[in-house]
Amino acid sequence: MLETAEQQRTPLGALRNFLSAQQLALNGRLPPERDLCRELDLTRGELRKALAVLEAEGQIWRHVGRGTFVGPRPVQNLSDIEALSNQTNPSAVMEARMAIEPQLARLASLHGTEANFAEMGQCNRRCRAAREWRVYEAWDNNFHQVIATATHNRLLINVFGTLNAVRRSVVWGQLRSTKLPPADHASFHEHDAIHQAVVGRNPELAAECMRTHLKTVRDRVLASMDS
Repeated sequence: MLETAEQQRTPLGALRNFLSAQQLALNGRLPPERDLCRELDLTRGELRKALAVLEAEGQIWRHVGRGTFVGPRPVQNLSDIEALSNQTNPSAVMEARMAIEPQLARLASLHGTEANFAEMGQCNRRCRAAREWRVYEAWDNNFHQVIATATHNRLLINVFGTLNAVRRSVVWGQLRSTKLPPADHASFHEHDAIHQAVVGRNPELAAECMRTHLKTVRDRVLASMDS
């Protein structure tokens, strides 16, 4: 997440910028606390306060004995996710996304913070800079996750987390005809349009831009499944 020069001097700002620079994938593990303290020149107390803020925002999750991970806490009952994945298909996943994500974008425009907006922009830049599909997909996932987080509605964030877990299981793994996203990849400008509408606090436009984007994704995903 991008921070102002003044914010970068705070423990929270230092931690945000460290995470952005590391480009960790969703559920990627952070270094141990002792290593982070040394890397960021923070006390253990300063680091833990900063981690607590990011966890409350849904940016990280922690598991005692295992470590700290990027993204919102996964759905606890993984067997339910597996069962849902076995009972659905890419078409149904896209229908669910079309029903939920435009409203998330709408609420993000109403309740999102400047920090949320900056992180969306960071995700977009990382998507464009990706040199392989795997990296692009990780940052694309982060972009949609940040929109859910920006609603600041824990119930909706968890609903999105379940949908996203099923989506990754059912839809990801498409065969790609190129090594990296093409320069004219439709999602680039569609993400930009969503970001601009959310930052502009235009809820109806944000929802419509997300709907347009998901229609493009749906057509591309279903076409790839038929080929």
